Amino acid sequence: MEKSVSVIGAIRHILSCLLLKGKKTASPLFLILIIFTLNMTGEAQELSTRSSRAERLFNNGIRQFDLLNYQEALDYFLRAVSADPGFYEAWMLAGDVSFEMGEYNDAVGYFRKAVSINPGFFPVVYFNKGNALMATGKYEEARASYKKIGSYPGVPGVVRRSADRKIENCDFAIDAIRNPVPFEPVDIGSAINTADDEYWPTLTADEQILIFTRQTRRDPSGRRVPANLREDFFISYFIDNKWTPAEEIGPPLNSELNEGAPSVTADGRLIFFTGCNRDDGHGSCDIYFAERVGDRWGDPVNLGSPVNTSLWEAQPSVSADGKTLYFSSNRKGGQGNMDIWYSSYLGDGRWGTPVNMGGLINTGGNEMSPFIHPDNRTLYFSSDGHTGMGGYDIFVTRRDDEGNWTTPENLGYPLNTHYDEIGLIVNARGDRGYFASDRMAGEVRDIFTFKLYPEARPLEVSYMKGTVFDAETRRRLTASFELIDLETAETVVQSWSDPVTGEFLVPLTTGRDYALNVSGPGYLFYSDHFSLSGFSHQTDPFLKDVPLHPIREGEKTVLRNIFFEFDSYQLKAESIVELDYLVEFLDSNPGIRISINGHTDNIGGAGYNMELSERRAGSVTGYLIKAGIDQGRIESTGYGETMPVATNETEEGRALNRRIEFEIIGSDNP
Repeated sequence: MEKSVSVIGAIRHILSCLLLKGKKTASPLFLILIIFTLNMTGEAQELSTRSSRAERLFNNGIRQFDLLNYQEALDYFLRAVSADPGFYEAWMLAGDVSFEMGEYNDAVGYFRKAVSINPGFFPVVYFNKGNALMATGKYEEARASYKKIGSYPGVPGVVRRSADRKIENCDFAIDAIRNPVPFEPVDIGSAINTADDEYWPTLTADEQILIFTRQTRRDPSGRRVPANLREDFFISYFIDNKWTPAEEIGPPLNSELNEGAPSVTADGRLIFFTGCNRDDGHGSCDIYFAERVGDRWGDPVNLGSPVNTSLWEAQPSVSADGKTLYFSSNRKGGQGNMDIWYSSYLGDGRWGTPVNMGGLINTGGNEMSPFIHPDNRTLYFSSDGHTGMGGYDIFVTRRDDEGNWTTPENLGYPLNTHYDEIGLIVNARGDRGYFASDRMAGEVRDIFTFKLYPEARPLEVSYMKGTVFDAETRRRLTASFELIDLETAETVVQSWSDPVTGEFLVPLTTGRDYALNVSGPGYLFYSDHFSLSGFSHQTDPFLKDVPLHPIREGEKTVLRNIFFEFDSYQLKAESIVELDYLVEFLDSNPGIRISINGHTDNIGGAGYNMELSERRAGSVTGYLIKAGIDQGRIESTGYGETMPVATNETEEGRALNRRIEFEIIGSDNP
């Protein structure tokens, strides 16, 4: 007969195997039993069975578990309890192996059986029973199981504290179920979802392009192939109020390896994603990016150090302006296992040293799948460390005006459940969410969409889209875009139009006033402004084609972001952004001379309007001279009401006639 195995020896053996095999976390039962047994006398306890056959089967189960053959291990444990129905340890390990396999209902049954044999044999089994019950959504019974631990004086403090946290989760879940949030997910449709797994969606700000990950599990004959699963990117376009059949993006984004967790900038021209086990990788999984020019994607590039390390960096989310990258990592310096970090773009392809988001966001558990909304102030993420329904729940945190993040809020039931909820994204308008789930699709994960209830919404974001072109030849141009908050003078978006198509898309967060400047080498810059204060989102975007005029004598452009106090030539503070931009333009083109031209509407006397236009032009000229521009390069002229560009019969027309423009009156530029 084989030598008897002690409970402590068996558990220590299994734990060592788990750690050597590289599992992220050992099973709670094994960890807790070690803590518990080490707080006992230290003497080895013999197995509770007296059946040599049951003991042999139990030992065989241990060996199969050593090989990570969970099903075989479970079979041996069940045969052991068949040989001896009172074999407590075999029931416990059957429950734990079932939990590891995701067979939670079976695990509940096995733990219940163990407790029924001897309620006080190992009191911490109530903890594992509670975990299995939570995983099946039986919160009331799970709470009772965790509470049971408190009636046994020998249970270690670490177990009690963990049970107390689990009780908090149960209390939250019970209350959340009694007070559900509005949540009606709808299958996004057969153009996207198939018999394979679809997940990790990402959208452009105009909701016209959807990119997602598909895990192919079938061979050409249609037979399901569980091994060698492949993850690739697919793309669909929203045309005529429906999604086109998704097509594989193809190389160079897709490869023979796996690609996943894509995130695109608001205009869809940059994509960040996770790539694992690649030749140019720094660790097991790294973050990559690629740029689209026209309709072609460039080769993916590893972000490199300091973003990627020898550990795990994945699940990127890039801000709409492309200046901040959020991601999940188990790198050193975090709060727990997986934490959310962010890195700021430094320019010239360089990213700054990642910063941990701190203990308000990150916990001792795992924080995953961050999503920064295009408003650049609202962050959604998944966590199993914050109080929730069990497993991973989706939370939201918001950045205030001082740049501080608020305490994360659970999005509630039934958006969150006892299943894992990971990978939520929200459209730019802020009223609709997208996520992948197998709890409704059944066998495979599909992408669903739902109307997001108001309390969970971010700020509304509109957008401006169009093309940049040469005003004379109509040739499409690449140009630099700067969207600037007029109140703070902060550049909130900095981007480029597509070099091939000239197309651009610029997000506009509601509730703010913006200056827009578009410039390209050899051209006068174009300026515009958008007042979105008190703006209630409209379905249609701002459509704006931007003609750029070449730098040559006689060409002129309107400075639409020069503002004056009413009936005055005193410049308002909001004008500084545009004035500084004009200073920069003149510094970059030292060979040109300009005239600052002032114009008014026809309200008031002609003489008064002429004087007002001259003084306003003089105020602008004075600012440029104080900023260091040679006075000999600038003339100042007032035209009053003599050169209208629109009717003076409407307020809209009069607003267009009240303007400052600059005109090229000489150029020595090559």
